[in-house]
This record gives sequence, structure tokens and C-alpha cells, in this order.
Amino acid sequence: MNKQKTDESRSGDARQRVGQWACVTLVFSSMVGTGVFTSLGFQIGPLPSPFVILLLWALGGIVALCGALSYAELAAALPRSGGEYHFLSRIFHPALGLMAGIISVFVGFAAPIALGAMAFGKYVAAAFPGMPPLISSAGAVLVLALVHGMSLNVSGRFQILATAFKAALILFFIIAGMRLAPGADFRPKSGDMALILSPSFAISLMFVMYAYSGWNSAVYIAGEVRNPARTIPGALMAATMAVTVLYVALNAVFLASAPAGELAGKVEIGEIAARHLFGAGGGRMMACVIATGLVAALSALTWAGPRVAQTAGEDFPSLEWFSRRAAAGVPQRALAFQTFIVLILLVSSSFESVLIYAEFALVSCSCLTVLGLLVLRRREPSLARPFRCPWVPIVPVVFLGVGVFSLSYTFVERPVQALAGVATLVVGAGLYFLVRPDRSK
Repeated sequence: MNKQKTDESRSGDARQRVGQWACVTLVFSSMVGTGVFTSLGFQIGPLPSPFVILLLWALGGIVALCGALSYAELAAALPRSGGEYHFLSRIFHPALGLMAGIISVFVGFAAPIALGAMAFGKYVAAAFPGMPPLISSAGAVLVLALVHGMSLNVSGRFQILATAFKAALILFFIIAGMRLAPGADFRPKSGDMALILSPSFAISLMFVMYAYSGWNSAVYIAGEVRNPARTIPGALMAATMAVTVLYVALNAVFLASAPAGELAGKVEIGEIAARHLFGAGGGRMMACVIATGLVAALSALTWAGPRVAQTAGEDFPSLEWFSRRAAAGVPQRALAFQTFIVLILLVSSSFESVLIYAEFALVSCSCLTVLGLLVLRRREPSLARPFRCPWVPIVPVVFLGVGVFSLSYTFVERPVQALAGVATLVVGAGLYFLVRPDRSK
């Protein structure tokens, strides 16, 4: 597409104003949000082994790093906003790109924002009994939409401050937990291998991969980054490795702080653990602090998400409405549309169903994108690659293998959510033939 080529060559565009720290904080906050403060409750029941739980989170970090290394090469070689939409359009076909764009708009960002807002509402209710969770959730979504509707500079500064607060919160919680928690037995046991090979492990891995999702968030704003070929790979890798260490440590504290029976099936894991560590008053205070920390994750997703619809609007005349920017350079129409979808999800869906459905669709698109790295290496060996993914094909194959493993078991264990994910993929790809630029020819 001519528009796409024009955008790719615009390396000196004045919009490219975001630096390394803003990108790192965007990736960090996109990852550290709802998942790590909610997922353990859905894992501890079917996997009653602290060793298996920590192995699960470590494996999730390895898979996320493999994905980050793969995306880093693609972002350096094909620098343009849009993420999977841009990569799949360029490597395979615009129909697959639009499919990924639809997934990003409706699932990749709207669903995680809705999930994060649901968790935010539950933590606020734990801190302030009587406060309706839905009111808190919707209020957070609307306020952040207003913040990110101002300007790119406001978005970058707000994200850095929110992420610094979140990182301090997590470090405090980990240090306090290591000193105060009664402890847990993290040694492997005789039945652990059976748990690792069970369908429950695969389903739980979907929750973990959801918690790590966001490792690719910097690629969505590549067109607004200074020196993206260097900045984005560094941000993806640094943030992913830091988050992996934090996730394993944080889940160890959760497991050591509260009985498994109290954690099982619960969303507000952090509040329960904090109540056991600091007492009822401390639990309410920590719930308030965690809710504030979740704002950074919601902020990161609110910032990055509209850039996908904006980029698709630049390529497809039928979607041009989404590409229009305000005077400050913000795609306010795409942001308003994303916010509308989030509010619909808030009032119409349950937490677990949205999570599994969203992660099925997201993992499908991520696997296609990582496969695209191998295709592009073979098809265009002379393409300039300022950053090259190491240990190819091992790194992308590890990501693909774990992704396909999780998708397969999701079909068996959660067929309704899996079929809903497949239907969304098919509709997204089919939409291309209704809006493609040459449709009238």
C-alpha cells in the first residue's frame, strides 16, 4: 500500500517524540497489571503445588522473552505504528493484517482494559466497602481516556510517573512479604510432573500468558518513537526480563502469605495476601494502593490501543474516520471508540470468560506474527535488520510451540471461548474484503 510505504519512510517525522524511558515504562506497565494481581486465584485450585505455580510463571517469562526478541527484530526492520496489524499486512496479506487489527481493537486492548478496570473496581471496593465496583471501573476508564486524549507528551509523562509508583509498590510488597510471610514449601513433589502434563497446566498457562501480555506494546507506537530500530528492541527486552523476575517473586509472596483455600477462585489476590501480612486495616490500605497501581496498566493500554485503529484508518479509505488526529496529534476518535467498547465489556461480561476468550485470540495473532519472522528471514534475507533476533529458529519455535500447546488445550477445556475467538479471527479477516481500497474496481 502506498500510504504504508510513505509512513514507513517517515523516520524524521515530528511525531516521533517518545524516548527510551517512556517506551520501557509503557511495556512494563502494559505487562504488570491485572494478570499478576488476579490470575493466581484461577491457578491454585487445579494446580495445588507452589513449585508448579512458580514454574508456570517462570515458563511464561521465558515465552514472553522469546516473543519480545522476535518482535524486536520485526519492529526494527519494519518500523511503523500498528503492531501485528502492520507486520501481518506486510509479511502475509492485508486481510490477516486487518484481522489482527480488529483483534487488537476489540480484544487486544479493549478486553484487557475492561479486565483491568474490573479488578480496579474490586480492589477499590475492598478498600472502601460500599463503593460499587462498576462505578469505580467506569470512572477510571473515562478519566484515563481524557488524560490520553490531551497530547503525546502528557501521555508519556503520566506513564513514567504511574509506572514509577507501581514499581515502588511491587518492590515494597515483595520485601515486606519476604520478611513477614509465614512461608510455603516450594520444593518439587512426587505428583508435580502429572500436574505439569495436565490440561489444567495448559489452561493456567493461558492465564499466565495473559499476565505477561503487553511485552509487545511498544511496537504499537513505533511511529511515535525516536530511533525505533534501537529504542524498541531495548525496551521490549529490558522490561520483559525485569517483569519475569518480579512476577516469580510476587507470586512466591502471595503463596507464602495466605492459605491456598482463601486464594482459590478469587480475583483480589493482592488484597487477601496483604490482609494476612498486615491485618485487616493493612489489607484495606494495600487494596487501595494496588488499585492505584493498576491505573498504570490501564493507562498504558489506553495510550497504545488507539494507534492500531488509527493506522488501519490510514490504509483503508472505509476506515479513514479512525485515522483523524486532534491538533495535539492524538487519534481522539479511535480513542473514543476504544473507550466505548471497554464500557460495553464492563457491563456485559464475566472476568474469567473475557480473559480466556481474549487470550485465545491474542495468542493466535502473536503466533502468526512470530511465524512471520521466519517467513521474512527466508523471503527477504537482504532486508535491513538493525536488530536481529538471536538463536533463530530456536527462539521463535519455543514461542510457537508453547502458544500452539495452550491453544490446543483451550479448545478441549474451554470450547465456547475458543470458538468465540476463532469466530472473531474469521470475521476480522473477512472484513478486509468489504473495506479493501480496490473493492469498487
